[in-house]
Amino acid sequence: MSDASQPNGAAPAPKKRINLRTPEIMKLVQEQVESHYRSPVVEYLRHTKSYLSANGLTVKLAKAFGFCYGVERAINLAYASAKYFKGHNIYLLGEIIHNPEVNDQLREMGIKQLKETRGVYDLDGLTEEDVVIVPAFGAEVKVLHRLKDIGCYQVDTTCGDVMSVWRRVHQYRKQGTTSIIHGKAWHEETKATVSQAISENGSTHYLVVFSLAETDYVCDYIRKGGNKDEFLKKFEGAYSPGFDPDQHLVRVGIANQTTMMKNETEEVQHRFEKAMADRFGRGNLDAHFSKADTICGATQERQDALSEMLGQEKMNLLLVVGGYNSSNTSHLAEMGEAVLPTYFIKNSEKLISPKEISHYDQHRQQEIITHDWLPEGKAVVGITAGASCPNNLLEETIHRLYEFRDVEVESLLPADYREIVGLAPMPGDSAGHN
Repeated sequence: MSDASQPNGAAPAPKKRINLRTPEIMKLVQEQVESHYRSPVVEYLRHTKSYLSANGLTVKLAKAFGFCYGVERAINLAYASAKYFKGHNIYLLGEIIHNPEVNDQLREMGIKQLKETRGVYDLDGLTEEDVVIVPAFGAEVKVLHRLKDIGCYQVDTTCGDVMSVWRRVHQYRKQGTTSIIHGKAWHEETKATVSQAISENGSTHYLVVFSLAETDYVCDYIRKGGNKDEFLKKFEGAYSPGFDPDQHLVRVGIANQTTMMKNETEEVQHRFEKAMADRFGRGNLDAHFSKADTICGATQERQDALSEMLGQEKMNLLLVVGGYNSSNTSHLAEMGEAVLPTYFIKNSEKLISPKEISHYDQHRQQEIITHDWLPEGKAVVGITAGASCPNNLLEETIHRLYEFRDVEVESLLPADYREIVGLAPMPGDSAGHN
């Protein structure tokens, strides 16, 4: 079992507690994780805060990108499970994180994926000797209860930031406050969070709002009422059983999916606060409205770093690397699209040639091909990645870019650094690094 603890009011802890974070296991795990995901090139750029430039192509990384602590911890625990529970069936609820390469790696290690069918995991075949890994997003209370009843081993990798949100909605639940969650109702994290927001007797409720347009619709309803049937149809699948907008919007508390855009969540809070003040009076606001900052620190750090990069760096284009179903990565792509040509790719294979790139269009929700994406001659390319993207995917992307200019990336690194990290010697030293 991991060293994470469930907040008060969450599903009971499983009976079988195993400490996978011993120095011996973690040492073995760290070596394996580094062999899979380490990148000497990216580490050099990160620590020196420098960039690469050769044959007219300059590549710059955002100051913060890639794996966060919560993701690293989840992956480490999954790898530790494979080492400790040899001979057991090991299952993962969905995906450990939203990155296809990482999840493929776990499958190659023998960890089987339990998939949802119509929102339900098939747990009927599990036994007491099986192992189930709870992903970084957490899991719904009903699933955790079922696993406890089965009596199987559980390895809980739920991120601490997610559990901070759970503690907030628990507080709302105890107060009889309706939890308003800024997030995606279909996302694993939000589904886990809303399950923490409702009581067993159905006396507390939640509503998920995805956009500022949805926020304004709810706020207008708070101020002057409206058509309840229309409201319930509009938010179908995004509210608790028995939710009644006429009854359950008189006392609300705001929380959020940890990977949402911070400025948008703050705007959601502001608009709800104003709506409640308009209806009940500013002097009575404390009795009807609560809020908290529950945006993941790593998510915000990556958003801030990209915002700084977009504001200060002169770039021709931006590459955002990560899983297409990663919420925090998709928001980075949105930020880039608002400023310059931005291409959301899951790996370097999507860089087909200097003339063609296959990338994810979030508006169409599909991959598309764009032609003439990489300028000829001088070009500056910015790169960032979401918190679920390993460094090796960034390095492979950099390698691919420089292949288009007939440059070996390692030749751009200092000879002494190449020697320290064990890279093969190059014929002569290039002065192409900065």
